[in-house]
Amino acid sequence: MDLDMESMAATIGVSVPVLRFLLCFVATIPVSFLHQFVPGRLGKHVYSAASGAILSYLSFGFSSNLHFLVPMLLAYASMVLFRSHCGIISYIIGFGYLIGCHIYYMSGDAWKEGGIDATGALMVLTLKIISCAINYNDGLLKEEGLREAQKKNRLIKLPSLIEYFGYCLCCGTHFAGPVYEMKDYLEWTERKGIWSESEKGRSRSPFGAFIKALFQAAFCMALYLYLVPHFPLSRFNDPIYQEWGFWRRLAYQYMSGFTARWKYYFIWSISEASMILSGLGFSGWSESSPPKPRWDCAKNVDILGVELATSAAELPVYWNIQVSTWLRHYVYERLIQKGKKPGFFQLLATQTVSAVWHGLYPGYMMFFVQSALMIAGSKVIYRWQQAVPPNMALVKKILVFMNFAYTHLVNNYSCIGFMVLSFHETLASYRSVYYVGTIVPIILIILGNIIKPAKPARSKVRKEQ
Repeated sequence: MDLDMESMAATIGVSVPVLRFLLCFVATIPVSFLHQFVPGRLGKHVYSAASGAILSYLSFGFSSNLHFLVPMLLAYASMVLFRSHCGIISYIIGFGYLIGCHIYYMSGDAWKEGGIDATGALMVLTLKIISCAINYNDGLLKEEGLREAQKKNRLIKLPSLIEYFGYCLCCGTHFAGPVYEMKDYLEWTERKGIWSESEKGRSRSPFGAFIKALFQAAFCMALYLYLVPHFPLSRFNDPIYQEWGFWRRLAYQYMSGFTARWKYYFIWSISEASMILSGLGFSGWSESSPPKPRWDCAKNVDILGVELATSAAELPVYWNIQVSTWLRHYVYERLIQKGKKPGFFQLLATQTVSAVWHGLYPGYMMFFVQSALMIAGSKVIYRWQQAVPPNMALVKKILVFMNFAYTHLVNNYSCIGFMVLSFHETLASYRSVYYVGTIVPIILIILGNIIKPAKPARSKVRKEQ
């Protein structure tokens, strides 16, 4: 068996641990499909927890489930014993334990060298236990003054331990997300809310969306396998890279970032297929006639949205969608003081939490600080673009293209840090193109404070009225 695994791994160019993970990851599709045939609510919760734990064991070994149990049980205990403070306690427990595992396993280095461990699944689990505790904490608050997301997701009653375990380990999302809410999981399991069977005559068949997600996964993997030999990360340490001119080095950075994204597109497409087939990815009906089922809860990336984004501010909307939603609801919005507008502090704090969640590598930190600068710079261009009067359509189109080019060049420059991880390699790659992706956003932010476009005339008219 080991020899077969080694030969299979060698054939597709991955390590045996990665192959084992991929096989278990793909197995989440049939396992998720079988969930609907399990009788009774208790049976479904047991199946969700057991299937996730078994696939984790087969993929990462027995110790992985022990690592999952520690933050799960401590966060649950905080909900039982300290409800009014369980949100902040779960934050400390979840991120504290995750950071400890990141440091102990140095998972980023392992992933770069073709290895894999359970910290990726632990990252998803951390977000789940924190959101569950915060929503249970929100259940103590009055609805008046709560945001819509808080009203929708808050938990009045403490979930049972088996419900909690099923939510945390549900196999279709356990390995790589997408993240979802406890309230959605309970309603899906109990066939309530949008999952109710009461709406007769509507076909909620998942198979069309499922097949589309599978084809998307196959295309993404094929393109990634084609591109990666042409744009390896090792080239950044190759003397020939330093001999290239500025534009060729910048183009190589662009293509390296572009290539790396297709690996994530593949992973998220498999997760999407699994979640669609289970039914948990269902998010309601479209407004078309006749109505069609929507599967937005399963979607973690909009590939065309990312690759054709006309503003850096759009990227969090299209990339790692459910984690971006989590960061907005549980970090960004909760840092906004009542009566005040969000600013650069909320953006930077959110990006910092995202960086820590990924791991304490300097490359992650530098990437997310870069992202905050990139988004702030893109917003400046957008404000200029919106201030252009209708009779200057050409100028507006130039600014739209400028924002598009800026977004993709700076994003692909920035994400090199996310891939190489070390401070030295990240700095060397940025320095090789004269820090252009750092300097340009800073210049734009400064210019944005100097060149402040006038508000559109219609806004003034409304104020006068």
